[in-house]
Amino acid sequence: MFLLKVISDGKKFSEFKQLGIEIYLILHSFRKGLITLKYAIGIDLGTSGTKTVLFDETGNVICSATAEYPMYQPQNGYAEQEPADWYNASISTIKTVVSKSGIDVGDIAGIGLSGQMHGLVMLDENNDVIRRSIIWCDQRTARECEEITEKVGAKRLVEITANPALTGFTASKILWVRNNEPDNYARCRHILLPKDYIRFMLTGVYATEVSDASGMQLLDVANRCWSYEVLIKLGIDKNMLAKVYESPEITGFITKEIAALTGLKEGTPVVGGAGDNAAAAVGTGVVKNGRAFTTIGTSGVVFAHTSEISIDPKGRVHTFCCAVPGAWHVMGVTQGAGLSLKWFRDNFCQAEKDTAKLMGIDEYYLMDKEAGTVPVGANRLLYLPYLMGERTPHLDPNARGMFFGLSAIHTKKDLLRAVMEGVAFSLRDCMEICREIGINVSDMTACGGGGSSSLWRQMLADLYACPVKTLASKEGPALGAAILAFVGTGVYDSVPAACEAIIKTDKEQQPIQENIPVYESYYRLYTEIYPAVKAQYSKLAEL
Repeated sequence: MFLLKVISDGKKFSEFKQLGIEIYLILHSFRKGLITLKYAIGIDLGTSGTKTVLFDETGNVICSATAEYPMYQPQNGYAEQEPADWYNASISTIKTVVSKSGIDVGDIAGIGLSGQMHGLVMLDENNDVIRRSIIWCDQRTARECEEITEKVGAKRLVEITANPALTGFTASKILWVRNNEPDNYARCRHILLPKDYIRFMLTGVYATEVSDASGMQLLDVANRCWSYEVLIKLGIDKNMLAKVYESPEITGFITKEIAALTGLKEGTPVVGGAGDNAAAAVGTGVVKNGRAFTTIGTSGVVFAHTSEISIDPKGRVHTFCCAVPGAWHVMGVTQGAGLSLKWFRDNFCQAEKDTAKLMGIDEYYLMDKEAGTVPVGANRLLYLPYLMGERTPHLDPNARGMFFGLSAIHTKKDLLRAVMEGVAFSLRDCMEICREIGINVSDMTACGGGGSSSLWRQMLADLYACPVKTLASKEGPALGAAILAFVGTGVYDSVPAACEAIIKTDKEQQPIQENIPVYESYYRLYTEIYPAVKAQYSKLAEL
């Protein structure tokens, strides 16, 4: 891999003759074209758009393209998308990266797919889409979740699927269509997840893989197969579901028609791929015990790898199969992470926005600098980041944000730091549940927009009491999907081996030892606030 990195960095061959004749001969072979670099494409089907990236086998980006599409909200709480938009975006972006890269398409070892989880795609007997896809953030299925819990049993549901019934998951969406659109349900012959619909269009194969299938709430997560018990109790025909593969396994091959549309070579392998967070884990090297990543986007995620299945009986975190065969991941989600800082910026930081515009810099950089002048604990001010309710550890849609301890001494800078610390406390909540169910983390990577803040990373390092690093590559899910393609086609022997060769650390922040006990005191107080006001949140929701 060192040699491949040397070549990809464009070093002169003469600089490396001193390394020995064998290395020189290998380099000479590359120069003469006797040894060829392999490439892989990672397709990341997101909610706002699809990003397709072509990587070489060292993880370098050769070419990338993105195409956006809309989301439809026909009623309050509904969220839908057109599968045709996903398909058109995938075809156009593949065509772009293939044509602009200038490489021989025969050197593309394979294609990996990543994408938004939990969406419902229904096909009829002619493989035509029956209705728009009901996607992950749709909230219409509360009654169906009650139906699932009643039919399967709350305890048994968690034992099998590793999660309680949730409105975002696919099973409740299937029941909603059956309950509310019986004609559409009667026409249904195939049920696919969003990225797996793209797989079908590329290969003609009905297939899924364990990480994405875990989010349907129809999978026996421990045994990595469809649960006959759940399917029978819910009355869902197993024949409508796709075959389940492991993430690096080859599931199909590019058809002649798709090759003509995109410029790909017919027969190019397409591997299982992974759901977006599972693919991001591969793209950040979180593929071994002790490793985890924290994402601070609109929401916040703590994602930890485990070689032994660990299920929270209270359902406060999700346990899914991960993209490493025979392993799992545990994921906690806090709803209002980066959203809290954006809310504060939009409502209270016009001066910072104006100054940043004049200076040609990011307003978040100025906000970081201001918050950095405030001591740990924000001068005895705490913030609960429940602007959108909460998932982990409090599955409570009625929870709301709060400043606790506000006094006349506090300034905008104190509130700003309190918001950032409150988000970090909520992510520590997720970490605490991981520890509670036996998953200990010693290696943490920070991702997402918030991960670019050195101050936020320092807060996390101090609260987690372990180093927090960032990575050289920012491609995340697309890189993870491509790595799975490299593994499935034999370029690398295993997912951990591929990540070891490809993933590189950028920055690393060590915990500041004197901050750890101070943060611990504030965190313990933070954990006491929600239980003290939980009943009042419910009363507020009824007003």
